[in-house]
Amino acid sequence: MKRIVWPILFTVVVSLAALSSESTVPRFVDVTEQVGIRFQHISGPPADREFDYIFETKGGGIAFLDYDVDGWLDLLVVQGSTVEAARRGVRRPPGLFRNRGDGTFEDVSESSGIEGGIWGMGVGVGDYDNDGYPDVYLTQVGPDLLYRNNGDGTFTDVTRQAGITADTWTTSAAFGDYDGDGFPDLYVAGYLDYTPDRLPPKTPDCTYLGRPVPCGPRGLKGARDYLFHNRGDGTFEEVSRISGAWDRSHYYGLGVLWADFDNDGDLDLFVGNDATPNYLFVNHGGRFSEEALVAGVALSGEGVEQASMGVDAGDYDNDGRLDLFCTHFARDSSTLYHNDGDLLFSDVTAPAGLRVPEWWLVGWGTRFLDLDCDGWLDILHVNGHVYRYLAEPVEGETLAQPASLYRNRGDGTFEDVAALAGPDFVSPRIARGAAFGDYDNDGDLDVAVAVLGGSPRLLRMDRRDSNHWVLLQLVGGQENRDALGARVQVVCGGRTSIREVRRTVGIYSSSDPRIHVGLGSCERIEELMIRWPDGSRQKIENLPADGIYRIRKGEDPVVIGP
Repeated sequence: MKRIVWPILFTVVVSLAALSSESTVPRFVDVTEQVGIRFQHISGPPADREFDYIFETKGGGIAFLDYDVDGWLDLLVVQGSTVEAARRGVRRPPGLFRNRGDGTFEDVSESSGIEGGIWGMGVGVGDYDNDGYPDVYLTQVGPDLLYRNNGDGTFTDVTRQAGITADTWTTSAAFGDYDGDGFPDLYVAGYLDYTPDRLPPKTPDCTYLGRPVPCGPRGLKGARDYLFHNRGDGTFEEVSRISGAWDRSHYYGLGVLWADFDNDGDLDLFVGNDATPNYLFVNHGGRFSEEALVAGVALSGEGVEQASMGVDAGDYDNDGRLDLFCTHFARDSSTLYHNDGDLLFSDVTAPAGLRVPEWWLVGWGTRFLDLDCDGWLDILHVNGHVYRYLAEPVEGETLAQPASLYRNRGDGTFEDVAALAGPDFVSPRIARGAAFGDYDNDGDLDVAVAVLGGSPRLLRMDRRDSNHWVLLQLVGGQENRDALGARVQVVCGGRTSIREVRRTVGIYSSSDPRIHVGLGSCERIEELMIRWPDGSRQKIENLPADGIYRIRKGEDPVVIGP
């Protein structure tokens, strides 16, 4: 038997675990089997063969969504395929698992009406018709699919009648109301202009660490992104060029994020591009200008193109501005951009303590989240390489990789605490998308991980601290029922925290839109200010901690849990 020596990072974090038996870092427990989630992802040839094409290495997505609106998060897992099956037009449905509310899930995939496509990649969730039920958008290696939620536990394919025209290889999709008309619009990232019927060339000169590998994305034809404007009548209009959110260079898009980076009340758009500069489309009242290079987020601080994959925004230093985090490929590091104000960002990866440990990891799904509810946003991301020959480590790189977890010290720096989160958390996986949400309604954020060619994993967070928290479900009026883009400002204990409502974070995936805020020792929120998507404001005072609240626009909070 070969002795596997894990890279330096894993050795360091394992050593770290011994430093404290009383850590407040939560434990993550793998509950996949015991809750009844059984699903096998398919992607490309059998596991004993190297991938032939780049799209076999990439998928897939995963989503938390309450599709039946019963107050419990359900789980959707995107399915891939093989080249042979895709060429025959074989459709593979995603897995849809209904949360029974008792800690278990029921497989409702066959009865849901979601048939899937020939090769699923990612999933975006949003209530595009404002009927109160979340709809599902599936990105594909091939024509994308939009499924309308019928409100009775089933979905209907409305792709054609809705005017969805994305038909190459797309990756992440995000709903957001960029023009403030009350109807969620849709941005879809394109990656490569290939499908199983139009395969990229196979050449013998593509190598990694001296071994032949699938070619791409560099050297292959990129696919453009799409911005679909919601007309409000159940249909969309493709407006990428006329809106200014135009992927003129056809870069290799992966992560997509709607967020108000300049604090002007409308949603800007960040697109993480693989091996090419990122985009930052700044919103000027429904028209966009691309300003990533000037803003300092197109490249790393050293001026280098990176393989931006998973993306998220959050105010990690509580200064009232949304910062940006991007995961990247091996032999690089993830990047933390600090929002300096006036749409200027600084690469603070090194001073924040995030650079050196990550050189061997390939990062995918990610999120800012408050692990210990101390009021400071931490960072989590899942990892996994793309080349099967790395099942046996080569130069410190491995195919299956542990997840990463960085605790915010509250002084602008982070510490690696992955090993303190338990063996289920650091168990190596070929991870891709990740969804975040409180599936058991106990006040913390659990993690669902999509695994390439394997079973998804549901990691339940078990907190070990005594800090307080709130979970807020915001409900808009007849317009923008999801309240996408709403901003919450929480004041307690002399600290002010901001959060925004969004579903799409990381890569390929969609998460719980409810806002989770850690309150530290505060037993009550002194002031809760909501800026709704239409610009109106609602102030709530003296809100007790440790509860799940539904707040409808203009109404008092209602306790709905735990």
